[in-house]
Amino acid sequence: MAQVALGSEAERVLLYLSEVEELAEEVLADKQQIVDLDLKRNQNREALRALQRDPSQSDKVMVCFGNMFIKLPRPRTKDMIQRDQEHLDEEIEKLRKQLKGKVSRLLEAQECDRTASSTPLLHL
Repeated sequence: MAQVALGSEAERVLLYLSEVEELAEEVLADKQQIVDLDLKRNQNREALRALQRDPSQSDKVMVCFGNMFIKLPRPRTKDMIQRDQEHLDEEIEKLRKQLKGKVSRLLEAQECDRTASSTPLLHL
């Protein structure tokens, strides 16, 4: 009888730990995605600043797309980077809002365990 009770308790603990781990992985993945998007946003900011500071003011500038460079008109390049900045800002804001909810769920799951573990279920 004690073995059955211990088995169900072990299952409950294992289920709880897997749920907490899954929630924690989601939080970490979102945080990493925010860091990656922020890095790209900073690179775009640097590119915009370089376009503003460039004394040559040539009509076309070299832009890197993946592993190739393309010459594009300066105004079009600036517009593309600004639109990309806006998109990145929206995406980062969306992820931050989602992250708040995920962190709350993670904290709730951890709190549930603390309240459940404060009442002893089985004494050996």
